[in-house]
Amino acid sequence: MAWLQLHLATTEAHADAFQSALEDMGACAVTLTDGADQPVFEPPPGARPLWQNTVVSALFDADRDPALILAALQQQGLDAQAHHHETLDDQAWERAWMDDFAPMRFGERLWIVPSWSESPDPQAVNLKLDPGLAFGTGTHETTALCLEWLDRTDLQGKAVLDFGCGSGVLAIAALLLGAGNATGTDIDSQALTASEDNARNNGVADGLSLYLPENLPADYRCDVLVANILAGPLVELADQLAGYCRAGASLALSGILAEQAESVRSAYAPWFDLNPTSQQGDWVRIDGVRRKTE
Repeated sequence: MAWLQLHLATTEAHADAFQSALEDMGACAVTLTDGADQPVFEPPPGARPLWQNTVVSALFDADRDPALILAALQQQGLDAQAHHHETLDDQAWERAWMDDFAPMRFGERLWIVPSWSESPDPQAVNLKLDPGLAFGTGTHETTALCLEWLDRTDLQGKAVLDFGCGSGVLAIAALLLGAGNATGTDIDSQALTASEDNARNNGVADGLSLYLPENLPADYRCDVLVANILAGPLVELADQLAGYCRAGASLALSGILAEQAESVRSAYAPWFDLNPTSQQGDWVRIDGVRRKTE
């Protein structure tokens, strides 16, 4: 049996309407994907994040006429900015999206491996994680920059804070790489649930503590802090994040566009000796060490 797959380019504001209409028309499955390589960061509580340019893909029986589907959408006031369709062989649609997520290596030791894949190196540090909407599966430059930094940082027995933990990938990686314990914070309670589940799937749940930011103990201090959020919040939170770091603690910050690097560096310079900025694509990582004396 073959399938018709219809791809419709639209905006964040109209994506849900397209999805609902296509489901009402009998679509077997509807997926939303990024139409412009725009990362989605963890949302505020209750929010459902989408990309400004979203591609809505719908799967129908092969005998459906795509022109009739488009006409029915237009009758509901839903005009796609662009569209195309294709025919998929039976079963191809079930695994097509999985083929985009192969095991990925970060640094010398660390791999992220989807649940349906075998690890290329069973002796390496293998983090099991499946892709989802939440930011933080290793597929974006900012996550990759942080994972590579963790891979080459001495974490043995140390306390690690993952500020804005999302899926928990950085905290879990730190634990697998030898951290003594890790703490994750996020403004979204769903992110904390996802982090706990992912930690359990990797056998490190006992080493991970999770908090909403306002519930993190006031006297908390760490040896390593990693924050992959956004440049604006990083600047605003500089004093707070510096306060979590013991003297000599290592720091890595990302979620920063290259043109934002200097403002972030300036915000952390009063407390940290910073290394040269690292860059992948349009994104950068800023890392350094908390000075022992000020």
